[in-house]
Amino acid sequence: MFAASRRWWAASVLGVLGLVAGQAQAASSVLIWPIDPVLEADQQASALWLENRGTDTANLQIRVFAWSQSGFEEQYQSQRDVIGSPPVAKIEPGQKQLVRLTRTKEVPPGQEVAYRIIIDEIPSAAPVAAPADGKTAAAVRFQMRYSVPLFAYGPGLWNKVDGTRDRDPKTAGQPDLSWKKVSVAGHNYVEMHNKGAVHARLTDASFKQGGQSRPLVDGLMGYVLPGATMRWQVPDGLPADQPLQVRINGATQVESLAPGR
Repeated sequence: MFAASRRWWAASVLGVLGLVAGQAQAASSVLIWPIDPVLEADQQASALWLENRGTDTANLQIRVFAWSQSGFEEQYQSQRDVIGSPPVAKIEPGQKQLVRLTRTKEVPPGQEVAYRIIIDEIPSAAPVAAPADGKTAAAVRFQMRYSVPLFAYGPGLWNKVDGTRDRDPKTAGQPDLSWKKVSVAGHNYVEMHNKGAVHARLTDASFKQGGQSRPLVDGLMGYVLPGATMRWQVPDGLPADQPLQVRINGATQVESLAPGR
């Protein structure tokens, strides 16, 4: 199980294996799509593609973890309900690899289950060429970690629009969000609860102050899974007593959520 305090977002760099002054080894650049895969109720498997856009061979480890939220933190646990195959991949420059995400257990009707696909790039043990001046060369080796959310659905529930399926968008599952301002140890937080059937992905969150839009968090604020409560610290000087302007699950329109709703 991963430490609860760690958070991974899609295509995020998490670790530096070595940090020594000197020559840096080039890392491969891995393109991942789709960035929001799902397992629909009638699907036993889904596809994730990895493409090496770099100049070096990419050696990757692929793992799928159960994802939950508790104590305002992300929780990741080992599981066998969804299997990623192959679990390791060696991708040459310019090539791509299909990872098959296969479910081994059905999701109960009307429920969404969340997972995180963690893709670790394993650095190669390539030698470092000696510099022309004959001095010892030190190398900087980076490990890239990518994290992709995966949501699986039981019968009667769906959330992601799919142009190949003829279904009314009004029947899509929706998050049901409420928030309040809380103070902890002298700091203000936005505390968001989701009592809906599906997750909420929150971006472009801001408050109005003096006629100006003040961001709460730049870019992606985070996720709130069904039944979970998450917190984000409010920057100093931002009162957080006005409606929160936020984009939910990539919607074209920003929603306005009043506090204590």
